Amino acid sequence: MVVAVAAARRRRAWRWAMRAVASAVMWTAVLQLASITGLWRPRVFADCWGGSGSGAASAGLAALAGEDRVAARLSPPALVPRRVYRSNGYLLVTCNGGLNQMRAGICDMVTIARHMNLTLVLPELDKRSFWADPSDFGDIFDVNHFINSLRDELKIVKALPLKLQLKTRRRLYSMPPISWSNDTYYLKRVLPIARKHKVIHFNKTDARLANNGLPIHLQMLRCRVNFESLRFTPQIEALGRKLISTLQRSGQFVVLHLRYEMDMLSFSGCTHGCSDKETEELTRMRYAYPWWKEKEIDSGSKRLQGLCPLTPEEIALVLKALGFSKDTLIYIASGEIYGGERRLAALRAAYPNLVRKEKLLSPDELRPFQNHSTQMAALDYMVSIASNVFIPSYDGNMARVVEGHRRYSGFRKTILLDRTKLVELLDHFQGGSLSWVEFSAAVKEAHQNRMGQPTDRRAIPGRPKEEDYFYSNPQECLGSMGRLRDVS
Repeated sequence: MVVAVAAARRRRAWRWAMRAVASAVMWTAVLQLASITGLWRPRVFADCWGGSGSGAASAGLAALAGEDRVAARLSPPALVPRRVYRSNGYLLVTCNGGLNQMRAGICDMVTIARHMNLTLVLPELDKRSFWADPSDFGDIFDVNHFINSLRDELKIVKALPLKLQLKTRRRLYSMPPISWSNDTYYLKRVLPIARKHKVIHFNKTDARLANNGLPIHLQMLRCRVNFESLRFTPQIEALGRKLISTLQRSGQFVVLHLRYEMDMLSFSGCTHGCSDKETEELTRMRYAYPWWKEKEIDSGSKRLQGLCPLTPEEIALVLKALGFSKDTLIYIASGEIYGGERRLAALRAAYPNLVRKEKLLSPDELRPFQNHSTQMAALDYMVSIASNVFIPSYDGNMARVVEGHRRYSGFRKTILLDRTKLVELLDHFQGGSLSWVEFSAAVKEAHQNRMGQPTDRRAIPGRPKEEDYFYSNPQECLGSMGRLRDVS
């Protein structure tokens, strides 16, 4: 009898527990559904703060709304539907150059892989350039976001299937695509090779796709990859945001991309203002790199053609002529300046509020990024996009890609220095044939239509190197404002 009663009690307890679990599951599901549709809000504020009409309650609801927005930002975004297609093979790519040269190359490679219906393997970054940066793709960019954000366009994998890995170790078809090629070249010339070999390797990615004459959907995809899919890692993003907020607390700020680093001066042969000893050192370095073909360079001639970056001393005069006051906060985006603080002396005297990331961040914060030039460049990239004004001293890859990103972000002010005109004006001013008033007026006049305004991208059939770079003016992605012609 006692055993039977105990058994009955156990059965009742089990049924009660099951009902409780079922109720909890059902209530949780109802709450989740209601919160998704925006129907449910907790009533705790009315109970605690004396009714929904009180100011405190309104503040509480505002705080709740803020928390909801934060939660939405932190929660994983819904995945876009996967595009189903028959893959024609795999595309391996080895990027070349610095961060922004590789960034543009990656955008092109995604677009090319999509165009040929290939599966893209996560790009391999350049580790053999002057900077010898060991960073992999995942050390700079958010891999999962990159893959998932593009799944409606193409399949991206982290590595080849094992069977194909073994095959490519024995034999891999590798090629550099012809520079500035159009969509037809890839369909007619490259796709048959990819189908034949199943895996194809591009050993260069820079400028492998034309600036102009491509279908609009390919141009739009290049922009989507650049502005949406290539997100930096959370660590880089967090530190970049800290830099930006620190600068913004002081008010408006200017980013000066001062391309006055040793590699730039050595490989360009631009030695204006350098001592004989420095010129010899830069020349020795150029000869030490066999892959750099141009050895004998006439520095003076290149400078007169506007093919050299402006020196820090020249930049100080130009900024003053453009009207920037002495108290302007200027962030220098660059690697190590050749000549160090000695070479920055004239610029710092003219603009004492001259800062770099090494000054704004602690050694502990920067330590994980040391000896990783591309990761350090990513921090400068973020600050450059957010600045009130961006001024590059040379039109290299970072200058051009940042210019395009700032156009995409609402045509933020970017002063594109006319170095050919500036060298002429600087020489006249320093030679005494121009007064300061005349020099300043001429500098302002030369740049009134070089502030990043909407303008048509210049196309020169048969001479793609002389065209405006797609990534400096991605006109197709800028809406109607991007198609306004600059009539100057």
